[in-house]
Amino acid sequence: MRIAVMAAGAVGGYFGGRMAAAGHDVSFIARGAQLEAIRNNGLAIESTLGNLHLKNAKATPDPKEIGPVDIVLFAVKLWDTETAAEAARPLLGPQTRVITLQNGVDSVERITPILGAEQVVGGLAYIASVIAAPGVIRHTSPFAKMMCGRIDGRADAQLAAFTAAAQQVGIDITLSDAINQERWKKFTFLIALSGATGAMRMPLGPILADPDTRAFFRSLMEEVIAVARAKGVALPPGFLEEMMKFGDTAPAGMKASLLHDLERGNRIEIDWLAGKVAALGKETGVPTPANAAVYAALKLHRMGKS
Repeated sequence: MRIAVMAAGAVGGYFGGRMAAAGHDVSFIARGAQLEAIRNNGLAIESTLGNLHLKNAKATPDPKEIGPVDIVLFAVKLWDTETAAEAARPLLGPQTRVITLQNGVDSVERITPILGAEQVVGGLAYIASVIAAPGVIRHTSPFAKMMCGRIDGRADAQLAAFTAAAQQVGIDITLSDAINQERWKKFTFLIALSGATGAMRMPLGPILADPDTRAFFRSLMEEVIAVARAKGVALPPGFLEEMMKFGDTAPAGMKASLLHDLERGNRIEIDWLAGKVAALGKETGVPTPANAAVYAALKLHRMGKS
């Protein structure tokens, strides 16, 4: 398959790299030091699921050099969403599918007006990965899972073909007819992980080991579940306990990408995470004091140190 990865960061770089290593025609859209490193040294993935080095990875800053593809893995930072979607126009043909693999819960709604309702589909990734150095993706979790599907639940032959191709190369991927509910599930855990690790500047293990910080972690998820319910998205009974167990079995050193960015002095996605929950709480009349506290604590760091 012809695949474009926009952009070659910790998430897109990992999944795109796996597809490229299996022989698919993958082009990485990158810029700055990441682009230079991939062009000079290729793309390396250091992973608990096996290392790889794509010595001849194709990278460009300009989607026009790639042209229409079958699949776009859309994995840019949330503040770049609309700008990147505009830049992605040359990648689209009538049968192209753009799979959103961003954080947050409203990527489909944000880019559909730009790229089209037929082309844009929901997606999500469960993975702990980071750019360890330019051209090097470090994957530290025992899981690397992707899901995709149309928000309205319709069947989609192009997505089915991509899912089958990804499964054949060993990627843990599911084609879902309930991707809207699935993205709220992912958003729920991400809000707690990013909010707690970011506000406390600590990895997940110590947070869940202390009763006070564990309770705060839980309250962050409770608020998202309440907001989802108010928005007409019912998460299944027992979901909260399931997510607490998931946290308990995750690596103790796990950190949200928000904390990695915070530690490096980079811009952070707080406005689309805890800030989004707080905004939706006001919109729906659902109290969100824990998420409002996280937003207030991190808001002044939103633009990084630059």
